[in-house]
Amino acid sequence: MLDVPEPRAIAEVCMPDGTGIALRRHGNPDGPRLVLSHGNGLAIDLYYPFWSLLTDRFDLVLYDFRNHGWNVPGDPRSHNVATFVSDNDHIARGIDRHFGKKPWIGVFHSLSAVTALNQEPPGGAAAALVLFDPPILPPSGEPLEIDARWQKMRIAARLRPERYGSRGQFADMMTRSPMFARLRPGVADLASRVLLRPAREGDGYQLCCPPEYEAQVFEYIFAYNFTPDPAKIGCPVQVIGGDPTLAFSFLPSLDVSGLISFHYDFVPGATHYLQLENPEECVSTMVEFLERHGFVEAAGIRPQ
Repeated sequence: MLDVPEPRAIAEVCMPDGTGIALRRHGNPDGPRLVLSHGNGLAIDLYYPFWSLLTDRFDLVLYDFRNHGWNVPGDPRSHNVATFVSDNDHIARGIDRHFGKKPWIGVFHSLSAVTALNQEPPGGAAAALVLFDPPILPPSGEPLEIDARWQKMRIAARLRPERYGSRGQFADMMTRSPMFARLRPGVADLASRVLLRPAREGDGYQLCCPPEYEAQVFEYIFAYNFTPDPAKIGCPVQVIGGDPTLAFSFLPSLDVSGLISFHYDFVPGATHYLQLENPEECVSTMVEFLERHGFVEAAGIRPQ
């Protein structure tokens, strides 16, 4: 069984509207700092198969977006990319305040990658960015076609049940879905424990991020999908995608033209959920990038 360990430290950062975001610190406090977050409707504890491989040599700070994971659902009107972008700025300052100030690398997947790229400047205060399968718009992409894809995902999210009779029911649903066919053993069970909380009323469990919240992000995220201008990003960027030939990979899919100005690589045989399917290859590719730019050597800690 994949069991997420207790954090080394926990802190809460309060957003201007009163929303609390829980920060958790894991790993080696003397190592280079990685700040990690997740995709739409998920939680960073779900990525334990990936970040558990980093705890010996990196100082890890994890956080869930508002209305996800550890955070209590709040006003749906604030559940949008613009608010997430603002939250990231406050979270970065909160990390410095609670865990000490030092350079950090943002390690973000999907929605959190889009959010980081929409900060001003892109990436905010990060010393470097590692973006896993960021769904950005390639220059040759057809906007209406891509937006239609988002709207299909919005509809699918709204149709997803919010309540489940048991955690096992949720895990079984995941294992039967073609979208999650390549997950590592144990990930579906982990998902049932970190993506669900006891129901507010009655028996059973409900999703930590309500389906209508997840759908709301899909409805408007197209406005935030774009090919970033490398000249406006003041730090090194590594993009690691899923296999562009597979059905459940996100953008850039077969068109990587929007990423030629960045260092781009992909994980063969992996989908959009690459960190949950081949975490070793994801870590290897990321660490090679950090070594190349001196972030690992600077702290005197080299990968094993």
